[in-house]
Amino acid sequence: MRVTFVLPNFTQVPIGGYKVVYQYANELVKLGHHVVVVQSPLTRFGAKGLDRIRAYSSYLRQGALGGHSYLPRWLTLDPRINVLWRPSLDPAQIPDGDAVIATAWQTSEWVAAYPSTKGRKFYLIQHLETWSGGNADRVIATWTLPLTKIVIAKWLWDYAHAMGESAIYIPNGSDPDEFNVDVPIMARNGNHVGMMYHRAAWKGSQDGLKALDIVRGAVPELQVTLFGTEDRPHSLPESVRYVVNPTRQALRQIYNQVAIFIGPSWTEGWGLPPMEAAMCGAALAVTDIGGHREYARHLRTALLSPPHDPEVMAENVKRLIVDPPLRWKLAEEGRRWCQNLSWEKSGRMLEQALSRNEGPPGGQDEKAPTE
Repeated sequence: MRVTFVLPNFTQVPIGGYKVVYQYANELVKLGHHVVVVQSPLTRFGAKGLDRIRAYSSYLRQGALGGHSYLPRWLTLDPRINVLWRPSLDPAQIPDGDAVIATAWQTSEWVAAYPSTKGRKFYLIQHLETWSGGNADRVIATWTLPLTKIVIAKWLWDYAHAMGESAIYIPNGSDPDEFNVDVPIMARNGNHVGMMYHRAAWKGSQDGLKALDIVRGAVPELQVTLFGTEDRPHSLPESVRYVVNPTRQALRQIYNQVAIFIGPSWTEGWGLPPMEAAMCGAALAVTDIGGHREYARHLRTALLSPPHDPEVMAENVKRLIVDPPLRWKLAEEGRRWCQNLSWEKSGRMLEQALSRNEGPPGGQDEKAPTE
C-alpha cells in the first residue's frame, strides 16, 4: 500500500502524538508498505491571505534555508520513510496513494476534502483535542466527518459511540528495546520520585508539585527528579533535580533511577511517560483518567487518585514509600502489563484497518474494546 500520514507542522522536541505517528510509519515500512509523512506550517483549513504568507515564510525558513529542521531528530525514523515538507496541505501537495491518514483535528478537515486519488480516508484520533486552543465545537465536529476513525484508547472509543460514530480501537504499543529495566526494582531508593513537568494546566504539573510538597513534609529525605522540554521553572526548590529535554538514553536512566513515578494529568489521550516509566520498573501513582487506565489498574499495576486532588496522590506516594513490597509488586506487574503491548502488533492492526474493504465512510461498527 501507499500510505500518507498528514501532520500539522513539525516538532523539534518529543511530543507523544508525533511519536505515535512516526512509530506507525516505522512499523508500516517494516511490513513492506510505501510510507510518506507530509508536514506543513499551514495547518488551518481554509486559511487565506496573511496566514498563507506567514506559512510560506516558515516553509522556507525550516526547509532548504533552515537545514531541513522539520525532520525529527529526537527519535529514529526508518530511512525508507519519505518525509515531505510542504507549504500547505492543499490536495496538490499530497501524493496520490491508497490510504491517507489525518493525525490531528486540523488535518482531518483537510483530509476530508481530498479527492479519492489520495486514498481511502482515515482519522487517527489520539485525544479529544479541545485542549489545543481551537474552537471546541469545531474540534468535536471533526468526529463526524466522513473519515474512518481509529482511536488509541477505550475512552475515545466510548466517546465516538456516544456521538453515534463508529471507530476502530488500536492501542498504542511499547518498545522494550527503548525502555526496559536496567536497575533492579528492589535495588532502588524507595524515596526517589519522578515526574514529567509541563506548563499546560491540564497536564497537572502544579498538582504533582503540591503532592510532592505534602510528601516531603512526612518524608524529609524525599528525592525528586523532574524532566521536561521547557526550561527549569523558577519556583522549583533547589533540592529538585530537573533535566531539560533529555535524550532517550537519559530518559531511560531517569526512569530506572526513580522508584516511583507520578502522573498528575487531568486528561490524556494515552499518557506515554507513565507507561515508559512502568516499562523501566517504576511504580505508578497516577490520576484515574482514561488515558492512564489503558495500563494503570488500582492496586494491580498502579495506585490511582482523582484528578485535581494532590492530597490523595500524596497519600498514594507515601503508601508506596512506606510499603516496599506493595511498591515492588505494582512495579513488576505494571512492567509486565506494559510490555505485553507491542508496536509490531499495533502496526499489524493498523495495516489490517487500512487494507480492509469497508463500505461507507466512517468504518464498520466495532465491538467494544476489552482488556
